[in-house]
Amino acid sequence: MIQAIGQVGARTIQAVEGFGDFCRFCGETFSWMAAGARRGRNFRLVLPQLMEIGTRSLPVVMVTGLFVGMVLAVQMVPQFKAMGMVPRMGMIVNLSVLRELGPVLSGVMLAGRVGGGLTAELGTMRVTEQIDALRAMGTSPIRVLVVPRFLACVLLTPLLVIYADVMGILGGYVISVAIYGVNSAEFWRHAAEGLRQFDIFYGLIKATFFGTALGMICCYKGFRCSAGAAGVGRACTQAFVTSCMTILGLNLFLGILLNAIEEQIFGLRLVI
Repeated sequence: MIQAIGQVGARTIQAVEGFGDFCRFCGETFSWMAAGARRGRNFRLVLPQLMEIGTRSLPVVMVTGLFVGMVLAVQMVPQFKAMGMVPRMGMIVNLSVLRELGPVLSGVMLAGRVGGGLTAELGTMRVTEQIDALRAMGTSPIRVLVVPRFLACVLLTPLLVIYADVMGILGGYVISVAIYGVNSAEFWRHAAEGLRQFDIFYGLIKATFFGTALGMICCYKGFRCSAGAAGVGRACTQAFVTSCMTILGLNLFLGILLNAIEEQIFGLRLVI
């Protein structure tokens, strides 16, 4: 009994220490990011990461968005036919993609495609002592390695979500009109009537927070991975799982907050 209590206490202390170390890591990252912004040094380091994180992730995100919209239409059209509300498919598909499915599923895909790459790259640098070599040369590894990757994640995640949203809406439109015979004009008319500008920013706000969490968690896991190939693999797994859980948790709390803001600004919304 005493041994079990001791193990719980040790794990609790370890968790608190890890959270404190993560907070300190975040503070150093934001400090170097602000210093680089004042001196104009971040852009040269960020540009290669924009290519790696943004351009090379675009096909994956667009395919994900396309199939999300298509599957959503496949599942929704039969239900709406039973209720006699097929013309409103455009509004439901667009709202679902813009507000929830596009940002969340794109964030999860980026956690696997981008997050795993960031963690593996930084973890390999740590195992091969390249990070220690930067410190020995008097250069901050956080400024050189972490800040550019973090900024690229924050800046490009909302842009990638826009592409996923567009492909999701087009996928839902094609399935609804070409396969289930929904009237094209009715689809777009109800989509235009049911959408607000806030619906577009709703998903982009979420995407910004998802990119922030993704970039910070994956860089931290790579920086703090243990030695050896097994340590790098374990860090990649932890980064992916933690990023996905964080994205799902943020989606819940941001949804509650944004819904409250929307209700205060526009009033209670009746979707149907």
